Amino acid sequence: MLYTSLLKPIFFKLDPEKAHHLVIDGLASAGRIPGMTGLLHAMYGVPESPELRTELLGMSFPHPVGLAAGLDKNGKAPDAFSSIGLGFAEVGTVTPKGQAGNEQPRLFRLPPDEALINRMGFNNDGAEAMAATLAKRKIHRIPIAVNIGKNKVTPNELAHEDYQACIRALYDHGDFFVVNISSPNTQGLRDLQHGEELRKLLGAVMEEIKKQAASRSAKPKNVMVKIAPDMSDEELQHTVATIMDSEVSGIIATNTTLSRDGLTHVHAAETGGLSGKPLTRRSTEVIRAVYRQTGGQMPIIGSGGIFTAQDAYDKIRAGASLVEIYTALIYKGPELLRELTTGLKECLRKDGYRHISEAVGADHR
Repeated sequence: MLYTSLLKPIFFKLDPEKAHHLVIDGLASAGRIPGMTGLLHAMYGVPESPELRTELLGMSFPHPVGLAAGLDKNGKAPDAFSSIGLGFAEVGTVTPKGQAGNEQPRLFRLPPDEALINRMGFNNDGAEAMAATLAKRKIHRIPIAVNIGKNKVTPNELAHEDYQACIRALYDHGDFFVVNISSPNTQGLRDLQHGEELRKLLGAVMEEIKKQAASRSAKPKNVMVKIAPDMSDEELQHTVATIMDSEVSGIIATNTTLSRDGLTHVHAAETGGLSGKPLTRRSTEVIRAVYRQTGGQMPIIGSGGIFTAQDAYDKIRAGASLVEIYTALIYKGPELLRELTTGLKECLRKDGYRHISEAVGADHR
C-alpha cells in the first residue's frame, strides 16, 4: 500500500507530466543502482504461477498482464519495469528522429472518472537514443516490445520509411514490435489504418523485418498492429481484413479514444486521447469483434480500462491472449500487478479452467 497511501498523494499534487517524468527517471535510476531491482522485485514481483504462464508468438510470458506503450517513451526503465511484476512491457512510441511533441499542458488527470487525457504527440528522443538506452538493459525476465511511429513532419505517403527506420535502429533491442497507427495525437496518423495506405505500410514493415532477420540468419521478429477504438463496425472489418492479409503476427486492441461519453470531470473538454475506465467496455467490444472476424487465429493483446482482475478476464474471455495496463497503474500503483494476477487465478478456478489459455475466447464457444 506504499504507493496509494504515500506516493500517490504526493504525485497527484504535482503537474501530471512532471510526476510522469519523476517516476520514469526514478525507475531508470533504480535500475542502475546495485540491489535496487532486487528490492523492487521483492516488494512488487509476482510469484510464478504455472496456470498463468503464457506461450505466445514463440515467446514466454510469466503471466498475461503487461504495460502499454506511453509510460516509458524512451526505454529508460526496462530493468525496473521487469522487476515490479509485469508480464511484459512496451516502450515508446518512438520515432526515427527525436521530437518535442505537442505544446504543454498535454496530460490531464480525471480522478472521478479514473481516466487520463493526453495529447503528448509522440514526444521522444528518437530511435538511435532508444537503441543506446536499451543496449544497457541487464534484466531479461520479461519480453520488451518496441512501439514505433512516424515523425510529425513526415507526410503519410512517406510514413512507411519512418517505420522502417525505427526497425533498422532498434531491431536488436526489441523482443517484438508494435506498429502504432492509432494515436489520435499526430495529425493524420489514424488515416494509416485504412485501405491501401495500411496495406502499403504493413508491407514495408514486414519487408524491413525480414531484411533485418535475414542479415542475422534468424527468424523474423513478431509485429503487432495497434488499432483505435473509434472505428465504425465496417471500418473495423476492413482494417482487420487488411491486417489479416499482411504477414504481421497480431493486433493490439485498443489505443485511446476520442469519445467523452459519461465523463464528469472538467478536463473532459480537453482534446486528446482518453484512457482509463471509460474505455473498458469499448475496448472489450473491439477485442470480441476482432476475435470473431479472425476466427481466433490471430493473437490479440487487449488494452483499455483494465482496473480489476474481472476487467482483464473479460478481455481474455472476449479473445485476448495478453492484456495491458497503463492508467490503472497511475491510479493504483504497482501493487495492482499482484491484485490482477491473484484475481485472474480466482476467475480461472470459478470457471473450472486449469490454465489461462483455456479462457481465451471462451465467450465465443
